[in-house]
Amino acid sequence: MIYLDNNATTAVDPAVIETVVEEMRRGPSNASSLHRLGRAAAERIDQAMVAIGHALGAEVNVPGGPRLIMTSGGTESNNLALGGLGQPDSPLIVSAIEHASVLQFAEQQQKLGRQVAVINVRDNGVVDLDHFDELLDRYDSPIVSVMSANNETGVIQPIEAIARRCRHQTASLHVDATQSIGKVKVSIAELGADAVTVTSHKFHGPAGVGALLLAPGIKLRPGLFGGEQQLLSRPGTEPVALILGMAKAIQIAVENLSVNRQLMVSLRDRLESNLTAGVAGVLVHGCSVNRLPNTTCISAKGIDRQSILMALDMAGVACSSGSACSSGSSPPSHVLTAMGCPEWAISSAVRFGVSRFSTEQEIDDASERICRIYNKLRS
Repeated sequence: MIYLDNNATTAVDPAVIETVVEEMRRGPSNASSLHRLGRAAAERIDQAMVAIGHALGAEVNVPGGPRLIMTSGGTESNNLALGGLGQPDSPLIVSAIEHASVLQFAEQQQKLGRQVAVINVRDNGVVDLDHFDELLDRYDSPIVSVMSANNETGVIQPIEAIARRCRHQTASLHVDATQSIGKVKVSIAELGADAVTVTSHKFHGPAGVGALLLAPGIKLRPGLFGGEQQLLSRPGTEPVALILGMAKAIQIAVENLSVNRQLMVSLRDRLESNLTAGVAGVLVHGCSVNRLPNTTCISAKGIDRQSILMALDMAGVACSSGSACSSGSSPPSHVLTAMGCPEWAISSAVRFGVSRFSTEQEIDDASERICRIYNKLRS
């Protein structure tokens, strides 16, 4: 199987597996326990969190500085941010292309009476800053959530410009950066965000662990209750092995960012070149603006995305028709819909994502299979 679904999840780096296994072999460890085993586990967690923060441009061990809250992953971090920043009734402003964990949270809050507004996006997949300005003028001290890069198209969003507008209007900014780590540089200081979501399994770390990074001075209401872990911000027994694995994964991702980025760009471009040459009328979404180095989302007339996904699966190519959190039910892409794409482009959209473990031979083999199946189904 040629795996080209790396926006959904990634293979765990062998070095990360060794780190996780080594920690598990230590035996039972609960960082809240007062005996020496518990104290030692707490110290290992502290060291791992410092490493994670450092990789994100934040020194979390400095008193009064940024804070890192460990969670179960991106969905929990997004919910924790939107539910815990600002006041409970602060208006929410989210972009139309956010992950389901942001959009569905906003929908539920709206049903409860909270003010919610959605930022339009342009046809190239970039949020409409003019419309965003209108919304900021309309609402008082809102909570804003815009992802750093879209998980379906890979289009990178103008977070620095959004952050400047938020500071001017006393709005709080949350950024879902789950797709960016290990692909582009992510620094909380440079982003200018109040809260940043990251999740381990998107950058070759273990699933089941993520984090919410808070800028200095940012207060957060907890979303869970029942323990005193993490200064009551997120109670629950910390998964020591997973946290250490995440720290190892993000260190590798950041240390090798330049080389890996160059590799992924070359592989993505090779894939797109092969597909546009082998299938007539291929549309590559978001190709006119900055995108993640690993992501390509394509459409072609006369093709149904469900048919192509099943055929590619049978041919040994793993890809998706959008977010892995919703592709099981295969609803039309809300991202491409928000971009104003024609119906044929929405109904035929397929996403491919390479990784630093992908090879040129895999890309060429996959391209041959994809082109053959596309042309067969179309005929």
